[in-house]
Amino acid sequence: MKLFTFLATLTVTALAGCASHKNAPEQSAPLPDTEFRVESVVVYTPADWPEPLQADIYVPKRKGSGPGVMLVHGGGWERRSRDDMTWIAEELAGRGFVVMNIDYRFAPEYTFPSQLYDLQLAMNWLHSRADTYGLERDAIGAFGFSSGAHLVSLMALVADTGHPLNEPHGGAKARPVAVVAGGLPADLRAFGSGKLIRQFLGGEQSEIPEVYETASPITHITASAPPFFLFHGGMDMLVPVTQAESFRAELNEHQVENELYLMHLRGHVTSFLTAGTVLDEAADFLIRHTRQEQQALKD
Repeated sequence: MKLFTFLATLTVTALAGCASHKNAPEQSAPLPDTEFRVESVVVYTPADWPEPLQADIYVPKRKGSGPGVMLVHGGGWERRSRDDMTWIAEELAGRGFVVMNIDYRFAPEYTFPSQLYDLQLAMNWLHSRADTYGLERDAIGAFGFSSGAHLVSLMALVADTGHPLNEPHGGAKARPVAVVAGGLPADLRAFGSGKLIRQFLGGEQSEIPEVYETASPITHITASAPPFFLFHGGMDMLVPVTQAESFRAELNEHQVENELYLMHLRGHVTSFLTAGTVLDEAADFLIRHTRQEQQALKD
């Protein structure tokens, strides 16, 4: 058992050094470590929503207001739960973030854009309770992995474009000030009509090409997009790293600030399981941009 623990620790340590961080800035001063309380199983949907949805709210024990972040789990739009993101929620809450860790509706029972609407509703719910949780309304970011990364990215990108997807549940409050996206499927058109994509979007790409395009975050990038922090496994066979690279190239084309943290020797699942190696950089990215937004409002 001791040998297994030693080898596991050695593996994680080795992997931590196998990464490259493109466009990495100097780290900002961290938020002070803090204790936090958790409000579990909070229903954030109205009574007439197709399915009641829950979230866990993490509230730092600090004076005054501060930044927040919404977390969205992966699972191919069809499974898993917010429990997957608990360890990230605890890390960010311990750094002073108000955290809303949410569940959303699943395919194939609910097809796109149902899941996007769930996220937009959650962001508006969080804004409406900013005073309750000591949250700066203009300093809320979003963090997702895999299908969760897809959903937070799409939510962020359509918020400023006047796109129909931003109505009736989105609006300005559904735009995070910064986005952390891990294992991002940025262009759904590149995956053909595999089972997960097909049941999420409701048909074959040949039948509904416009839906595949509309559901792809990369098609909504504009110069007004929020900053993005991308992390991705260099050996990801489920969502190839070219998805992150193409997305970043499009962000660069529109002069949108971004960072890319490549996790070499890791696949899709392992890039999440060993995301502790990237969390410091992701948290710093969120801290930096929530502070910038707060300062801009003061100026």
